[in-house]
Amino acid sequence: MADVRTVNVVVLGVGFLLIFTAFTTCGNIEQTLIKSLQNDTFTGSGYHSLGIIYGVFSFSNFLAPTVVAILGPPCTMLISGILYSCYIAVFIVPTTWSFYLTSVIVGAGAAMLWTAQSHFLVENSDASTINRNTGMFWGLLQCSMLFGNLYIYFAWNGSTEISERGRKNLFTTLLVTSGVGTLCFLALRKTQHQQDDMISDDEGRSLLSAPMMYKQRANTAVKDAKAEFKTILQLLSSKTILLLSSCMAYSGLELSFYSGVYGTCIGATEQFGESAKGLIGISGIVVGIGEIIGGGFFGLMCTNNRFRRTSVVFLGMVVHFVAFYLIFLSIPDDAPIVLKTSAQFTSYLTPSVSIALLCSFLLGLGDSCFNTQLYSILGCVYAEQSTPAFAIFKFIQSIFAALAFFYSGYLLLRWQLLLMVILGFTGTLGFFLVERMQNISVDTHEP
Repeated sequence: MADVRTVNVVVLGVGFLLIFTAFTTCGNIEQTLIKSLQNDTFTGSGYHSLGIIYGVFSFSNFLAPTVVAILGPPCTMLISGILYSCYIAVFIVPTTWSFYLTSVIVGAGAAMLWTAQSHFLVENSDASTINRNTGMFWGLLQCSMLFGNLYIYFAWNGSTEISERGRKNLFTTLLVTSGVGTLCFLALRKTQHQQDDMISDDEGRSLLSAPMMYKQRANTAVKDAKAEFKTILQLLSSKTILLLSSCMAYSGLELSFYSGVYGTCIGATEQFGESAKGLIGISGIVVGIGEIIGGGFFGLMCTNNRFRRTSVVFLGMVVHFVAFYLIFLSIPDDAPIVLKTSAQFTSYLTPSVSIALLCSFLLGLGDSCFNTQLYSILGCVYAEQSTPAFAIFKFIQSIFAALAFFYSGYLLLRWQLLLMVILGFTGTLGFFLVERMQNISVDTHEP
């Protein structure tokens, strides 16, 4: 019989797989979908919605640990999954007010979901299983980029417009998928260690009423949150975080580009003809393949190796710059900003499906290079302060992702690519300097 903790990790991964199959697919297509709405009363923007989500998510990261400490990880993830499902449901009968309201709500839900996930994964792992469990969870999560986008390809391939019936069918399917993923959290079971802790707590608090018990847990959580916030403020002024901040910021810009902007550009490129809308789905799948290959290969290859970390980040920069250059040459400059029509500008090269999909793969591969190595170096440098360090990472990444989504609807493609090139180079340089500092520190302390 399988160990309860292993079953929990698999159920956790399946829940996230289903929820993010719905949400990732939604983010990839929503700006294209909104442009096709035959509804003069709807004035929402997919870019603005995603910007709100990431903006709220960044600040909610500081409050989420308190909520998780009071409610517990399974209950918090269940509530968060319901909030994600509400956001998906809005697209069945879209209205501007509900679209933006659920954007705010799901931003807060995302912070709670990811904080609860990290707590639950640690609770169900030990030193000998944490790498295996993290790998299983990561693999299941990244598969979320495959299934929903495959549906998009088969449903939209050959279609120049997205019908109301097609939209409702798609988002009803995504809503059911997200709902099933949320229900998976009900199947999470307590481990023997957690049950023993509960018995111990019950014995120590047998004279307290239920409201008093929750009040005591809330007070403890608030104290812990205050202590963690002080640590965050101290780390923000450290040289390591300051040097890594540009790399973290770059990860936010390129996250917004591959997850929302690039698919919109492909859908707006008239030269792709009737296959343009279907290509959005294939592009999302290829990005996911790049993420899975890069995350698995570089995550395993670069464990606790300082020199290889720098090499992988440099490779990620080169891979992304190649992708940006090809996109600059082959995608019309106004593709991210056109509203009701296809792009009107002419690209330097005739748009090619093979080049577009190659760029999708390179975007996913490069993203995995930056993210795996940022996680690695933060875990190495801040082994005793990992929670505040990762909170800072998520905060900076989300703030810049939100900023990028807000300007994506106004800046021509060339300027968006130029911003990423500048910040990508600065971020890679900052990462190199941090690795250099760590190497000097190790050498200084060697006998």
